[in-house]
Amino acid sequence: MVRVGVIKSGAIGTSSLLDLLLDERAERKDLDVRVISSGAKMGPEQTENIIKKMLEYKPELIIWVSPNLATHGPTKAREILSKCAIPTIMISDAVSIKIKAELEQQGLGYILIKGDPMIGARREFLDPTEMAIFNSDIIKVLAITGAFRVVQFELDGVIDSIKARKKPELPKIIIDKELAVKAADFSNPYAKAKAVAAYEMAERVAALDVEGCFILKEREKYIPIVAAAHEILRYAAKLVDEAHELEKGNDEVLRTPHDSEGKVLRKRKLLEKPV
Repeated sequence: MVRVGVIKSGAIGTSSLLDLLLDERAERKDLDVRVISSGAKMGPEQTENIIKKMLEYKPELIIWVSPNLATHGPTKAREILSKCAIPTIMISDAVSIKIKAELEQQGLGYILIKGDPMIGARREFLDPTEMAIFNSDIIKVLAITGAFRVVQFELDGVIDSIKARKKPELPKIIIDKELAVKAADFSNPYAKAKAVAAYEMAERVAALDVEGCFILKEREKYIPIVAAAHEILRYAAKLVDEAHELEKGNDEVLRTPHDSEGKVLRKRKLLEKPV
């Protein structure tokens, strides 16, 4: 049984369901997962505390997930985890692409998701309800476009290597629209087009929210910008829902469940058995 430690610091859309992508029905016998989170805060002090707690579990693989790996907390995490003899994969958003070379120099694997955008974190706009709505929309976009499936496959590959007592090859990937939609493997070309459009929209959400949160200073300017970003994501979620319905209409929805030993199975037709 492979012990996997998932450390969540702050939040991106992928954070919410990351550990559940590995064992969606809680029946895998080859895997044991522990999750430790610092909640919304991601400073150096929280970082040291949660890593110390995770190391007590003695994981064979560590997965760190947070926004912006260049900020103080994640930078401290990279410093600590790069010195551990434990394979470590950092999962983050598009902002972290700028330190890709540093991650490679530190010997850390990475999965950077361009379509996992920053939220519109302005107090005048973002309350707990809006935060939850935004995350529900981005989860749907990442799931249906195939981004989550890329994460699933990459992590499964590393876990399989550890199970075989081989040195794992850690992922070094950036999930763009091409990589995501390839993993989604749509059968209907219109469904694929809708998914590509939705992923592009999610990337644009990140750019607008950065502008609204960090560049614009006047309230009358930044509030409409972050609101607009969330509206774009709302329609991206509608587009991927339409894509999924097209696949369902043809009885061609791709499913990739795990069996109890961790093998990834595959099926298309609703009533067929995954193999």
